[in-house]
Amino acid sequence: MTGQNTGKLNFLERTLPDGLLVDAAWMERHGYSTSLRSQYVAAGWLTQPVRGTYKRPRGELTWEKVVVSLQTLMGSALAVGGRTALDLQGFSHYISASGPSVIHLYGTASPQGWLTKLPLPQMFRFHKSSTLFRSLPEKPWLQEGTLRQVPVASEWQMTISTPERALLEMLDELPTHESFHQVDVLMEGLSSLSPRRLQSLISDCHSVKVKRLFFWFAARHAHSWVKQIDRSAVDLGTGKRSLVKGGRLDPDLLITVPDDLDAPL
Repeated sequence: MTGQNTGKLNFLERTLPDGLLVDAAWMERHGYSTSLRSQYVAAGWLTQPVRGTYKRPRGELTWEKVVVSLQTLMGSALAVGGRTALDLQGFSHYISASGPSVIHLYGTASPQGWLTKLPLPQMFRFHKSSTLFRSLPEKPWLQEGTLRQVPVASEWQMTISTPERALLEMLDELPTHESFHQVDVLMEGLSSLSPRRLQSLISDCHSVKVKRLFFWFAARHAHSWVKQIDRSAVDLGTGKRSLVKGGRLDPDLLITVPDDLDAPL
């Protein structure tokens, strides 16, 4: 083995922790050619979970470590949000023993194509943040104020949406990917949200559907923070929004909602 090869292997040991992965673009940026990568794989120094990705042989690959790899090693601006972020912060009543089945990722640019091909039981679903919030790309302070880091995978931190932002992201999934019953049960436990953060996010939100659903669920559960939200500062649009076939129309917010939320839909 040449001295250069030894140095490059030592660099990988220092910068690529067990269980994390990088892609071909990362390897190229750090001076690992296609032929050198193939040599490392053939020698067993690296493995390929899926074509175009590399990790050291030790350490189980999990969805959390994949996200940490994207955020910390590959410099991705993706954040975990929606239902997944609420699960991670202990708000969900429906967490299975095996963890979430769908990992909701939010960002301004789509993730790498290999992400959906990884041999994991979870499915990654990407959402473009700018379709829900108008100012996030132009006002980084707003995004930073509604993201937080939580510890995962021993010494690593994962960037996720705060509960306030994750709630609006999850409401955007109604009624196609989330049920009114599940959101209602979850909303019941969100008694400690920040009204200041909610006001900022709901005022910046593009979606009339999300804003009307937010105020409908907020009124239904009447948490103390509801009184501190200035509804008059939020554009709720005009016209009716039909979300549930055969549901009842809320005369105030002009959205159709289920007659019986106690029955899962």
